[in-house]
Amino acid sequence: MTRTGAHTEELVRYLIGSLVENADAVSIECHEEADTVRFEVTLDAEDVGKVIGRGGRIIKAIRTLARAAGSAEGLQVDVDVIG
Repeated sequence: MTRTGAHTEELVRYLIGSLVENADAVSIECHEEADTVRFEVTLDAEDVGKVIGRGGRIIKAIRTLARAAGSAEGLQVDVDVIG
């Protein structure tokens, strides 16, 4: 993880950690290419629904916040949930 994407990763980790029951099972992998950062979030199977939310509303909100934080750092950001 480059230093520029660290704040965005901390934000994603905080948001997801606040939603799940089993925070110890949360794993976030960061994949970087040029100015694009993709966070792959692995969760306990029971917590996936809490992070995605009804109709995907919660994950959309997390993505929006992560993109805003990333744009402040000059990055394009995406967040993927991997059950």
